Amino acid sequence: MLQRRTFMMTCSAMGLAGTLFPGVLWAQAQAEGAKKITKEMIDNAAAIAGVPISDEFKEMMLSDLNEQDKGYDEIYKLHIPNSVAPALLFDPVLPGMKFETVRKPLRMSKAPSVAVPNNTEDLAFASVRELAELVRTKKVSSLALTEMYLRRLKKYDPTLKFVVTLTEERALTQAKKADAEIAAGKYHGPLHGLPWGAKDLLATKGYRTTWGAGGFEDQTIDEDATVVKRLDDAGAVLVAKLTLGALALGDVWFGGITRNPWNSGQGSSGSSAGPASATSAGCVAFSIGSETLGSISSPSTRCGCTGLRPTFGLVPRTGAMALSWSMDKLGPICRTVEDCALVLEAIYGPDGHDRTVHSAAFNWDANLEWKNLRIGYLKAAFEPKPAQPQEPAKQEPPKTHDEQAKAEDQKKRQDALQARAEYDRKYNDAALAKLREMGVNLIPVEFPKFPYDAIRVMLTAEAAAAFDELTRTGKDKLLTSQKDYDWPNTFRTARFIPAVEYIQAARARTLVMEAMAKVFDGVDVIVVPTNGSDQLTITNLTGHPAVILPNGFRGPDAPKFPFDDPSDFQNAGGPDTPTSLTFLGKLYGEAELLAFARAYQEATGFHLKHPKMISGR
Repeated sequence: MLQRRTFMMTCSAMGLAGTLFPGVLWAQAQAEGAKKITKEMIDNAAAIAGVPISDEFKEMMLSDLNEQDKGYDEIYKLHIPNSVAPALLFDPVLPGMKFETVRKPLRMSKAPSVAVPNNTEDLAFASVRELAELVRTKKVSSLALTEMYLRRLKKYDPTLKFVVTLTEERALTQAKKADAEIAAGKYHGPLHGLPWGAKDLLATKGYRTTWGAGGFEDQTIDEDATVVKRLDDAGAVLVAKLTLGALALGDVWFGGITRNPWNSGQGSSGSSAGPASATSAGCVAFSIGSETLGSISSPSTRCGCTGLRPTFGLVPRTGAMALSWSMDKLGPICRTVEDCALVLEAIYGPDGHDRTVHSAAFNWDANLEWKNLRIGYLKAAFEPKPAQPQEPAKQEPPKTHDEQAKAEDQKKRQDALQARAEYDRKYNDAALAKLREMGVNLIPVEFPKFPYDAIRVMLTAEAAAAFDELTRTGKDKLLTSQKDYDWPNTFRTARFIPAVEYIQAARARTLVMEAMAKVFDGVDVIVVPTNGSDQLTITNLTGHPAVILPNGFRGPDAPKFPFDDPSDFQNAGGPDTPTSLTFLGKLYGEAELLAFARAYQEATGFHLKHPKMISGR
């Protein structure tokens, strides 16, 4: 078989290493089981890659391309595990940036007055802050809460499909230990004794860690992720490994589709599908999700939760499945903003393993004077989009029946998305009005213009590298969902991304970071619609933190999506479903960001409403 090192060296010498040509030619030779490259193969690869090569160069290339030598295929034989990061580190911090490094004592809100119910089930939707006070004062035991949440997980999982594995034995042991420690005066803090759920990409010793993916159903990793260890140290009680869309995409996993508690005919979105669904349904006190490009934001929106995507490099990812080393973040999905702050307090900071984590301090102060903060808003994103001029219809040849059906399907989708966006505008307008009523002087800001979709190729390339062996062995066929936007097709397509273009995208990303730093020079927090703008892509590329929180509920007149398939990612909205709003913060500015988001949440109260099918309210 051909050796890849010589092959690639020859391509490089010809000035072709940064084009599609090497990958196309190599794949062609491998597919044909060739013992040598032929001129015809070079012609075919050159045509696909759009690289003009004259006949004299083809002849020159043949002898070198067919030399035998050790090559890149030797790297394949290493079978590099997903946990090994490349020797390249992304750092969102630009030269001259400063952030707080001195840790200060946690300053929570005033202890709430919570009546002890006759039925523990009545605490299912209580906040972390409320549950913490009940457990601290020994009015409710950790064991009682744990047993209650385990019952609810078992009761609602058949409908919502948010559990991969119940960690019942571990949970009951932890709960009893928590009660004993608290009784002995060894209180660990506000998470002590509180049951939580982990997205099943966090390694947990003694239990399987499936990544939600077919082919990995029985995978075990003999360690606890750093976040799991830290929550253990905080006295929290892990009750379940919760679902994620296969390899962190969407809400379709090997066991089915995780559902939205507000409308079980819809998926819960993803990829933190189980954490958002279980938290929304009152089946855990809080959960841990992850985001690379919307995986906390999207399910928090769909399920009406409060989600925090921390700054890149604040929470260590050791023991978590890697999708994109330069974009993955871990963060809490909760019922309130302060809940997110209390969970973040327990999990952030360097662990000596994840080399991207800075020694930044997160100093939560529930009484921070948020009125001193400068608040921007993405003005253009809140304004109605101008109607696009209609171009005269072009004369096209008659479509086949399948083509016509596909075109009609696409038209229905576009109309439905447009109708939803127009309907939801009033919630964004109401948010701005409420902020002004709170006395906020909203400063209009604009985000820089860059080819963000092109820069996002970095995520695709890194994800394909993270699961390279899955693609090369053909085991990607085991993944449940095989649509054009699912990972199997994306990973295969990524084989054609030139190395030079990946580096160019990284350089463009630096320009975006510098431009966004200038935007944040004038403001501390930026208010943006969760959907309908580039903010999600931009801030995941730059590493800025975001809080996503409920922002009202659609009425009975809300437009419904025209297709009922719960696995359809666009199947969202409709009557009685939540909308959301997003607040963006400075790098490592979570304390100020969360303080402002909490003020808005307290002023609106949308977080106090729960799904009717679960709560009966």
